[in-house]
Amino acid sequence: MRLIGPNGEQLGVLPTARALAHAQDLGYDLVEIAPNAVPPVAKVLDFGKYRFEKQQEAKEAKKRQKSVTWKEVRVTPKIDDHDIETKIKSASKFLDEGDKLKITVRFRGRELAHPDRGRVLLMQIADKLKDHGTIERTPILEGRQMFMVMNPMRQQQAAPGATPPAPPAGPAARPLSPAPAGPRPALPAAARPAAAAPRPSPTAPAVVAPPARPAPAPTTPAPVTPRTPVAAPHPAPATRPAAARTTRPS
Repeated sequence: MRLIGPNGEQLGVLPTARALAHAQDLGYDLVEIAPNAVPPVAKVLDFGKYRFEKQQEAKEAKKRQKSVTWKEVRVTPKIDDHDIETKIKSASKFLDEGDKLKITVRFRGRELAHPDRGRVLLMQIADKLKDHGTIERTPILEGRQMFMVMNPMRQQQAAPGATPPAPPAGPAARPLSPAPAGPRPALPAAARPAAAAPRPSPTAPAVVAPPARPAPAPTTPAPVTPRTPVAAPHPAPATRPAAARTTRPS
């Protein structure tokens, strides 16, 4: 196995018996920390201290972990506007504290014949709570009640008085030299630079004339030789076989 010393130093690959004897000579325990590695990795340490540190890490992780708490707000299809505002204030408080919210509409008597009213009411409440949470489960009708589930929306708010980060510094700009006051002296004709040819605009497309095609060479028509009509040969008359003479008896 690969052995690691008590201070984290690498001691190389040693047989198990030799590694155990080395740990006992130092007064420590031999703990296998990576059994699935090839070769397995073991470390020379105090097992009691190692177990205590692991327990403390587990406790700290459990303290940081926050359990999910469910809160419920119940309304009716015929709820008053003032009561809706009170329910929304309570629901926004629950969502801001990081709790899951379940909003339930209960139907009584013949109110169940109009479930659309409950669905519209739930969507109105969700629209007013859009700054505090998001809809996880859309309105569902189960029995005589319809409910909707919302998740809290955790927003990172900037600390008051915090200075916004400065923009990244760019290359230092060089100061321009001031132009001399008064009119510029006229240059003699010989010293005046020749006017440069106007440059084509970078936005205007360059116009390239197509190459000129060579004119086709005149062709002389070939002389036409008159053709002599040839009479078609008449077919020979078909010869009939001579009729066989019949001899009458005298």
